[in-house]
Amino acid sequence: MNTTLQIRLDQKMKNEANKTFKSMGLDMSTGVKLFLAQVVNTKSIPFPVMSADYWPEEKKRALVRDAEKALRDFKSGKIKGYDNVEEMHREILGR
Repeated sequence: MNTTLQIRLDQKMKNEANKTFKSMGLDMSTGVKLFLAQVVNTKSIPFPVMSADYWPEEKKRALVRDAEKALRDFKSGKIKGYDNVEEMHREILGR
């Protein structure tokens, strides 16, 4: 027995999802069915879902270490800072 599922989402998301599914040779309905089949098969959401508040402690510590190193490198002159985005773009593009 089949049933119907209705969901509300904004037009942009629907269009992008439709475009992505189409590039894989799928329609929207089949794409959603595949997602739900994976939920059932794995008894979980089939990709990591988390906010920064719930990142593993080691990942948080690694981010802090990376940020502290970048700040030290900036202060020591190992990496350059920019006053604005345009200045950075000019240097990157060699203009």
